[in-house]
Amino acid sequence: MSKLPETGYLRLAQIIGNPKADPPIPALIPVSKSTWWEGVKSGRFPPPVKLGPRITAWRVEDIRALIEALFQGAVCA
Repeated sequence: MSKLPETGYLRLAQIIGNPKADPPIPALIPVSKSTWWEGVKSGRFPPPVKLGPRITAWRVEDIRALIEALFQGAVCA
């Protein structure tokens, strides 16, 4: 997680990864695209920010908090 910038935005491929990209993008949160969007809909994952008509992104701060929460749950379980 140290590679993430302090502030800014991440696109979906940067969060869930893209092994077909050149070079491959590793997943921060290894879930499928449909699982991610279902999690957004249910409130499990943070809501997106629309940066333009065809650009959706997530705040780095929200993704950091999600990773922290997921990591804490994995350590405590």
